[in-house]
Amino acid sequence: MTPKDAAATASRSLQRSALEAARADARARAVALAAELHAIVEASEGANLDDEKDPEGATVAFERQRVASLLDGARAQLVALDAAEDRLDDGTYGICSECGTPIPAPRLEALPTTTRCVACARR
Repeated sequence: MTPKDAAATASRSLQRSALEAARADARARAVALAAELHAIVEASEGANLDDEKDPEGATVAFERQRVASLLDGARAQLVALDAAEDRLDDGTYGICSECGTPIPAPRLEALPTTTRCVACARR
Protein backbone atom coordinates (compact mmCIF):
# COMPACT_ATOMS: atom_id res chain seq x y z
CA MET A 1 0.00 0.00 0.00
CA THR A 2 1.40 3.35 -1.00
CA PRO A 3 1.47 6.29 1.42
CA LYS A 4 -1.21 7.97 -0.69
CA ASP A 5 -3.46 4.89 -0.44
CA ALA A 6 -2.86 4.68 3.31
CA ALA A 7 -3.80 8.35 3.72
CA ALA A 8 -6.97 7.87 1.67
CA THR A 9 -7.93 4.83 3.75
CA ALA A 10 -7.32 6.74 6.99
CA SER A 11 -9.38 9.66 5.68
CA ARG A 12 -12.30 7.37 4.76
CA SER A 13 -12.08 5.78 8.20
CA LEU A 14 -12.32 9.20 9.87
CA GLN A 15 -15.19 10.19 7.61
CA ARG A 16 -17.03 6.95 8.38
CA SER A 17 -16.51 7.54 12.11
CA ALA A 18 -17.90 11.06 11.80
CA LEU A 19 -20.94 9.77 9.90
CA GLU A 20 -21.51 7.05 12.50
CA ALA A 21 -21.31 9.61 15.33
CA ALA A 22 -23.78 11.86 13.52
CA ARG A 23 -26.07 8.86 12.94
CA ALA A 24 -25.96 7.92 16.64
CA ASP A 25 -26.86 11.50 17.56
CA ALA A 26 -29.73 11.66 15.05
CA ARG A 27 -31.02 8.25 16.13
CA ALA A 28 -30.97 9.27 19.82
CA ARG A 29 -32.80 12.50 18.94
CA ALA A 30 -35.41 10.57 16.95
CA VAL A 31 -36.00 8.10 19.78
CA ALA A 32 -36.34 10.88 22.37
CA LEU A 33 -38.66 12.92 20.17
CA ALA A 34 -40.82 9.88 19.34
CA ALA A 35 -41.19 9.22 23.07
CA GLU A 36 -42.03 12.87 23.72
CA LEU A 37 -44.63 12.89 20.93
CA HIS A 38 -46.16 9.68 22.27
CA ALA A 39 -46.37 11.22 25.75
CA ILE A 40 -48.06 14.37 24.41
CA VAL A 41 -50.61 12.37 22.43
CA GLU A 42 -51.25 10.00 25.32
CA ALA A 43 -51.68 12.84 27.82
CA SER A 44 -54.13 14.67 25.57
CA GLU A 45 -56.26 11.61 24.77
CA GLY A 46 -58.10 11.73 28.07
CA ALA A 47 -58.43 15.50 28.09
CA ASN A 48 -61.30 17.33 26.48
CA LEU A 49 -59.24 19.88 24.57
CA ASP A 50 -60.97 22.01 21.99
CA ASP A 51 -58.40 24.12 20.17
CA GLU A 52 -61.03 26.71 19.25
CA LYS A 53 -62.56 27.22 22.69
CA ASP A 54 -59.95 26.05 25.20
CA PRO A 55 -56.89 28.29 25.55
CA GLU A 56 -54.82 25.24 26.54
CA GLY A 57 -55.93 23.33 23.44
CA ALA A 58 -53.91 25.48 21.09
CA THR A 59 -50.84 25.01 23.27
CA VAL A 60 -51.15 21.23 23.16
CA ALA A 61 -51.72 21.22 19.40
CA PHE A 62 -48.75 23.55 18.87
CA GLU A 63 -46.46 21.44 21.06
CA ARG A 64 -47.55 18.24 19.36
CA GLN A 65 -46.84 19.73 15.92
CA ARG A 66 -43.51 21.19 17.07
CA VAL A 67 -42.29 17.82 18.32
CA ALA A 68 -43.63 16.04 15.22
CA SER A 69 -41.73 18.48 13.01
CA LEU A 70 -38.51 17.97 14.96
CA LEU A 71 -39.00 14.20 14.68
CA ASP A 72 -39.45 14.51 10.91
CA GLY A 73 -36.18 16.46 10.79
CA ALA A 74 -34.31 13.81 12.75
CA ARG A 75 -35.66 11.09 10.47
CA ALA A 76 -34.68 13.10 7.38
CA GLN A 77 -31.18 13.48 8.83
CA LEU A 78 -30.93 9.69 9.18
CA VAL A 79 -31.90 9.28 5.51
CA ALA A 80 -29.30 11.88 4.50
CA LEU A 81 -26.66 10.10 6.58
CA ASP A 82 -27.50 6.79 4.88
CA ALA A 83 -27.02 8.49 1.50
CA ALA A 84 -23.71 9.99 2.66
CA GLU A 85 -22.50 6.57 3.74
CA ASP A 86 -23.50 5.16 0.36
CA ARG A 87 -21.42 7.90 -1.30
CA LEU A 88 -18.52 7.02 0.97
CA ASP A 89 -18.81 3.37 -0.08
CA ASP A 90 -18.91 4.18 -3.79
CA GLY A 91 -16.11 6.74 -3.61
CA THR A 92 -18.13 9.86 -4.33
CA TYR A 93 -18.30 11.21 -0.76
CA GLY A 94 -16.67 14.62 -0.55
CA ILE A 95 -17.02 15.26 -4.28
CA CYS A 96 -19.40 18.05 -5.36
CA SER A 97 -22.38 16.56 -7.17
CA GLU A 98 -22.63 19.62 -9.41
CA CYS A 99 -19.09 20.56 -10.44
CA GLY A 100 -17.11 17.47 -9.44
CA THR A 101 -14.52 19.30 -7.33
CA PRO A 102 -13.54 18.09 -3.85
CA ILE A 103 -15.62 19.52 -1.02
CA PRO A 104 -13.30 21.11 1.57
CA ALA A 105 -12.83 19.10 4.77
CA PRO A 106 -14.10 21.91 7.04
CA ARG A 107 -17.38 21.96 5.11
CA LEU A 108 -17.72 18.18 5.44
CA GLU A 109 -17.00 18.44 9.15
CA ALA A 110 -19.71 21.07 9.57
CA LEU A 111 -22.19 19.44 7.16
CA PRO A 112 -21.31 15.75 6.83
CA THR A 113 -24.28 15.07 4.54
CA THR A 114 -23.57 17.88 2.07
CA THR A 115 -23.34 17.02 -1.61
CA ARG A 116 -22.19 20.40 -2.91
CA CYS A 117 -19.13 22.58 -2.53
CA VAL A 118 -19.50 26.10 -1.15
CA ALA A 119 -19.49 27.72 -4.60
CA CYS A 120 -22.24 25.46 -5.95
CA ALA A 121 -24.27 25.78 -2.74
CA ARG A 122 -24.21 29.57 -3.12
CA ARG A 123 -25.75 29.42 -6.60
